[in-house]
Amino acid sequence: MENMPPREKINQPQQFIGYWGYGSRCELEARLSIIKTLHTTSDQLSDLDLLTENNYPIWNVAHIGFSQQSILPIHHPERIAAISASGIFTYLNSDIWVKLQRSDRLILGREPFGKVPLYWMQQGQVIWFASRLQLLLKVVENPEVNIPALYGYSCFSYVPNPLTPVSQIFAVPAGEELVWQSQSESQRLWAPISQRLSQWCEAGVQIKDETTAVKQLQALLQQAVERQISDLTDEPVGVFLSGGLDSSVVAALLVQAGIKVIGYTLDFGKAGISESLYAEIVAQHLQIPLVKVDANPHQIQKALISTVQALDLPFGDGVTVPLFLLGQRASQDTRVIFNGEGGDQLFAGWTNKPLIAAGVYQNENLSIQENFIQQYLRTFHRLWGYEAQIYQPHIYDQIQNLHPEDWIAEALDPEYCTAVLHRLRRASLMLKGSQNIHPRATALGFAHGLFVRSPFCDLPLAEWTFQVSGELCLQGVCEKYILKRAVENLLPSEIVWRQKRGMGVPLTSWCLNEFWNQIGKCLNPGKLRVENRFSPHLAAQIVGGKLGATIQGRRIGEILWLLIMWQLWRVYVFSEESGQESFDHPFWIPQKLWRFQKKWQA
Repeated sequence: MENMPPREKINQPQQFIGYWGYGSRCELEARLSIIKTLHTTSDQLSDLDLLTENNYPIWNVAHIGFSQQSILPIHHPERIAAISASGIFTYLNSDIWVKLQRSDRLILGREPFGKVPLYWMQQGQVIWFASRLQLLLKVVENPEVNIPALYGYSCFSYVPNPLTPVSQIFAVPAGEELVWQSQSESQRLWAPISQRLSQWCEAGVQIKDETTAVKQLQALLQQAVERQISDLTDEPVGVFLSGGLDSSVVAALLVQAGIKVIGYTLDFGKAGISESLYAEIVAQHLQIPLVKVDANPHQIQKALISTVQALDLPFGDGVTVPLFLLGQRASQDTRVIFNGEGGDQLFAGWTNKPLIAAGVYQNENLSIQENFIQQYLRTFHRLWGYEAQIYQPHIYDQIQNLHPEDWIAEALDPEYCTAVLHRLRRASLMLKGSQNIHPRATALGFAHGLFVRSPFCDLPLAEWTFQVSGELCLQGVCEKYILKRAVENLLPSEIVWRQKRGMGVPLTSWCLNEFWNQIGKCLNPGKLRVENRFSPHLAAQIVGGKLGATIQGRRIGEILWLLIMWQLWRVYVFSEESGQESFDHPFWIPQKLWRFQKKWQA
């Protein structure tokens, strides 16, 4: 939103940018030096690697603002750059990596949970790669917004891989390696070949015995935590403790392992659904300190632009700024933060229930296979289906041949998982997990110099869950049943067995009250006309209930927030002109007066 208070300086560690290919060394080095200068301060470290042999491609990497704990040593035999979200490195363990093989092959890779993004672009016979989109923006000549990516964002609240919101720049999908081969004689590059590193697949033999599954899961959870505490000393670590099952399990396992833990929970005040009471119950049970982080509208507004810049990509979910505030507070006490992200994806969280019913219906009506994919698409609760109303005509024309179902079809492919629950969990890992939840968590942690550790993002644990019969995950109306059985002795029963609720971020309340006037500035019709992508009066349609019957209640705030985050991204990350404000909107008058006027006109 506009006219915000001055923003605090945000530390953004652990980034790199580099190039590989055939081009003018002087030009490439000059461009790289400019980027280094723009993003390196006196207290940051940087290193360069350089290689030139005969007709082999030239390459160089600039490491910007990194910590020695989180970046792969320079003497690694193949990897010339890599990042670990957790700060833990072994020879084979990193979240993204850049490798050179035989000097004529470039490999960009990303682990399957998608904790850290990796981007690339090609200019002539040169591949540029970076761990942050904003770094590559300095390389693109005359960057343009990618319209298919914008459309994907409006459907999912994130940009679907391999797209990015900038034309010419692409993302490496989670769980893949992209391989480029050079031709030394012609000094040209082959088109990249994609190699899938792993697949989330349903096991042929399913574990159906509850006692066996509980014992195996308890061991796997303990091992997953042990792998993420191997480097810890006596310093405390933080846990983002919502009071839900997943974060509570992580906190309990850490305490059981003898780690000093501080819990951090959000306080939305009277407007939101309070989860802090449950976080207090967990903290008291585990005998750990609990810090309540104030997430009132003033704090949200103060941190909004810094959050957008830290995220790098546009993420439209309302949890992003509250999570930024959690990281900001936690960074005062620790350098390592744990979260419970990934639990829903592994153990079939509460959002799967309506889709199970859809899957059963589909099995009885084989002619409507497409409907299952569309049903999953609706679970994002965004703007899919409203294209003609929200976009300017020329944008609408450009997306006519785009089908969002194509972006999720592979994740829902029954070839890999025949059981409905495994199919949904595979999709959740590949879509909502690796393209949204995990990369944004890492970005927000990095913004405050925090290493981010997610014990549920553990490959042996994740692969094991595809061996577990669906009845052990979803038993009747009880979701995550097997996880609850495995941890019921670690936590109070009221935490383990209570019904799941999402984070109660009061977006609609904020938008229709404290942020009312700011919506008129951020989603101003005059600015939207200059942008020339969205309908100028879209915000007024949304708050007036005129966009669609399903956009009511909490959906009003979710859609407005989605649009706000896009507008802030295009101005504060993409550096696009904001445009002049107009006054042909209802947000310049008091919200109560607008309500009265609306009621009178009806």
